[in-house]
Amino acid sequence: MRIDPVAVVFDFLAARKDMADHVTGDLVGREPNETTIYLEHSGGFRAVRDRMDRADITYQVYAEDRSMAAELASVVREALLEELPGTSVGQALVLDVSEGISPRYFPDTTSREHTYQGEVTVFITDS
Repeated sequence: MRIDPVAVVFDFLAARKDMADHVTGDLVGREPNETTIYLEHSGGFRAVRDRMDRADITYQVYAEDRSMAAELASVVREALLEELPGTSVGQALVLDVSEGISPRYFPDTTSREHTYQGEVTVFITDS
């Protein structure tokens, strides 16, 4: 199985009208104070040989002010935990999603922008 778990989460969030313009897999070309949902693969392992992967995905939400970042992080969290499980996205079937870290304030060390960061574990298999 060769499914990119970040692409699965990216495609899921990008399909939502409220997040489509904000989700990204990198920060290239991003301007400070631009509302952004940054996704990054932070770990995981093959849970069942040739059948299921477990991937840890970190999401970091940037926004112009702290309350906006907190609100959007909550929306991302709810979508990933409540809507993504049981969904087919591209070649993947998302079996389950669990929370690793609930969104917490995590100001960007370079730009000092307001950000909230959380992490989910996504269990995927071929659809």
